[in-house]
Amino acid sequence: MTSLVRWIFGLDQVPQIYFGPTAATVALRKSTRPDDTEQVSLRELVERRCPSLHDAFRPAWWLPNGHLQTVYCTIGDFSQVDKVDYERTLLRTIDGGTIGLDFAPNGSQPHIKENTPVIVVLHGLTGGSHESYVRAILAPACAPPEQGGLGYRAVVVNYRGCAGVPLTTPQLYSAGHTDDIRTALLYIASIYPEAPLLGIGFSLGANVLTRYLAQEGDQSRLMAACMIGCPWDLLANSNRLGATWLGRELYSKALGTNLKNLLRKHLATFEAHPEAEVSKRIPDLLQQSRPRLYTFDDTITCIAGGSSPPFPFRSANDYYIWASSHHVLSEVQVPCLVLNTGDDPLISVLPVDEGPEQLNPWIVFGVTKGGGHLGWFEEGSRPAQPRRWIRRPVLEWLKTMGEDVVLPERHPRPLQKKDGWIMQVGRDDIGCRVDSKGGKIIGAEGEEGLLAGL
Repeated sequence: MTSLVRWIFGLDQVPQIYFGPTAATVALRKSTRPDDTEQVSLRELVERRCPSLHDAFRPAWWLPNGHLQTVYCTIGDFSQVDKVDYERTLLRTIDGGTIGLDFAPNGSQPHIKENTPVIVVLHGLTGGSHESYVRAILAPACAPPEQGGLGYRAVVVNYRGCAGVPLTTPQLYSAGHTDDIRTALLYIASIYPEAPLLGIGFSLGANVLTRYLAQEGDQSRLMAACMIGCPWDLLANSNRLGATWLGRELYSKALGTNLKNLLRKHLATFEAHPEAEVSKRIPDLLQQSRPRLYTFDDTITCIAGGSSPPFPFRSANDYYIWASSHHVLSEVQVPCLVLNTGDDPLISVLPVDEGPEQLNPWIVFGVTKGGGHLGWFEEGSRPAQPRRWIRRPVLEWLKTMGEDVVLPERHPRPLQKKDGWIMQVGRDDIGCRVDSKGGKIIGAEGEEGLLAGL
């Protein structure tokens, strides 16, 4: 009877997997001997090593649509599941900004080999390492193999002003600004020079990750990546969001209010820089009780969402056009798993809507019929604690890229150390130094006053 009900209501949802007209080939290890490999296409690799991508997503019966899946991301209690504790390092950037790197597992781990893969995570709009969607992946990824985990290291890159990271200049972050992840990777590569770096981005972080990979090409420090819930065409999806009552009054206001509350936590920084254009705009924004996301971006992000140039932009529309990632996906040159949902209330325009003909050979693009925004909740072992479907395919992808595939040789720009700074050769504006190190971060604890999960 349960199977019949699920079929009638369409609750069994096998993902649609898209590949480009040609799929890139990679060297797959056949044994422990370094030279014992075979060339396989990404399509065949997914068939053999990522079987969960072909398993049906079965949403929890009480979360049957994208709205409920998305809302549960914000109201669900995830404090007792997927526990991950971190050790924080604060990096000072060349322009005086601060980025927070949260390392897992925390503390000294001498048993982990120097060439163990490192997962580099970019979180969503106002999130951080505490987010349940981040911990859903990192808890099993960083657990020892004897406990059923991958035994990998991970580093969550917390944006300026997010997750308790101080805001030390009036510059914020945005969906298009990539220099902070580029800077963070300098430091991560310097302390793990033998380890392959694997990227994973969620929502806004997926957009930043896509743009970074496209800009770097074969010079990327990340060997492979996974983009989850990426917003792609920011202008088109913003217009779609504003075209419905729920989009305008629920989701857009929730996101905009989250950003406003985050901004409020750092008023002292803006008060110390009254000459900055963004500082002049903040009072008007704070007078709005629940600003929409577009209002925040049109007032604040388009001015202070990154360095100059290209910031400032004249409007949110100009910023959205520049920051979108759908038009640069073709320039990515590392294997990428992309996952979106067909009922995401925030993202309704996807690069594969018109078919996969233009897809990059390095892209595996999966779309589930349901799952909402960063949800994918299935029934778990306990009714009140669903599990996330994405956990399985993402872990299979990370394991395959970290252990089973001989990834193409990359040619990242060399590092240099200069007057205590780690810098990228040829870029005087890209560099960092350690500001502080060693603080313990409890992964399940977010910031008061902010709506988690998005």
